[in-house]
Amino acid sequence: MNKSVIGFILSGLILFGVVGYSQPVKLALLKYNGGGDWYANPTSLPNLIKFCNEQLKTGINPEPMTVEVGSSELFNFPLAHLTGHGNVVFSASDIRNLRLYLEAGGFLHIDDNYGMDKYIRREMKRVFPELEFVELPFNHPIYHQHFSFEKGLPKVHEHDNKAPQGFGLIFKNRLVCFYTYECDLGDGWEDSEVHNDSKEIHQKALQMGANIISYVFNQ
Repeated sequence: MNKSVIGFILSGLILFGVVGYSQPVKLALLKYNGGGDWYANPTSLPNLIKFCNEQLKTGINPEPMTVEVGSSELFNFPLAHLTGHGNVVFSASDIRNLRLYLEAGGFLHIDDNYGMDKYIRREMKRVFPELEFVELPFNHPIYHQHFSFEKGLPKVHEHDNKAPQGFGLIFKNRLVCFYTYECDLGDGWEDSEVHNDSKEIHQKALQMGANIISYVFNQ
């Protein structure tokens, strides 16, 4: 591993709180190519961060940062969030960078906002050709952090009348990517007037999002 990569990882460890630095942790929103709307849910991450800071006392910076998949800045974030409705395309350099980020301790949450499933599966297979997405059992720790979800992911929006599913990529016995499908979790994080979801659905979505944050921070 070259010195520049080590430097990026060390700077990330500082921001993750491992080295005891006082600067708040930030979360990343991944910007990708291919035409898909990576920017689909503008209020979702800020709302989730606010919920986590209030409920979990996490102290996360209230403003997430937009980061391109191939950027070295990615290593400054413990968690990257990717969403959208359509096509996703990673370049060769994107693939190398994302894989190194995940191998080095980073975590990717992918939320299908409806319509991106076949594209993101294709691209993540390019990132980890040797791995397959596996459905996580309902007793997986990600469903039982501060909040408990005995039946797995909450259902936020109906699209194809399918049950929500949580898939994972597991690299060397560590969950490096959590993919929420047929759930629309990020929509549930958005301002209530955006989707007019019930208060109960909005809360359950935020609680599950908080579990993801808690799981990442406590790995």
